[in-house]
Amino acid sequence: MKLTPYVDNLRREFLATAAATGEEPQALAERLLASLDASVRLMLLEVLSAATDEISREFAPGSVDIRLQGLDPSFVVTQAPAEAVHEEMTAPSLTDPQAEGTPARINFRVPGPLKARIEEAAKQSGLSVNAWLVRAVNDTLHAVPSHPQRRPSSGQRHVTGWVR
Repeated sequence: MKLTPYVDNLRREFLATAAATGEEPQALAERLLASLDASVRLMLLEVLSAATDEISREFAPGSVDIRLQGLDPSFVVTQAPAEAVHEEMTAPSLTDPQAEGTPARINFRVPGPLKARIEEAAKQSGLSVNAWLVRAVNDTLHAVPSHPQRRPSSGQRHVTGWVR
């Protein structure tokens, strides 16, 4: 995607506005435009980056990324594998058969060694990491009582409950 036509259009509009106010403002506008080019390109890249992030959230598990080639950005669209799309579409049934609505996205950060273990467990189960995590969370939430049982206090405080 070429940004130059958009930057040039902004330059023309800026100069036309300055020209309408007189020669001195027009000369000042021409001097300012030299340094404005880089700022306008950077702002356009920020807008495009924000747009790709928003599109990627809606397009998950696929994604849209922006890459720079020289001064011009390009878009890279990564389609989700067919099995991931199928798993994503069936994910609500994994979480709760009575759940309604579309799947929601969360960011989940784990240490590298744990991530490797999760990926291995998902692979052994024949699932994507996402589907495996949904199933693991669902199983855990259904196995844990909503309120841990507490023993009566006898001088010391003890809490009992479920831990995995």
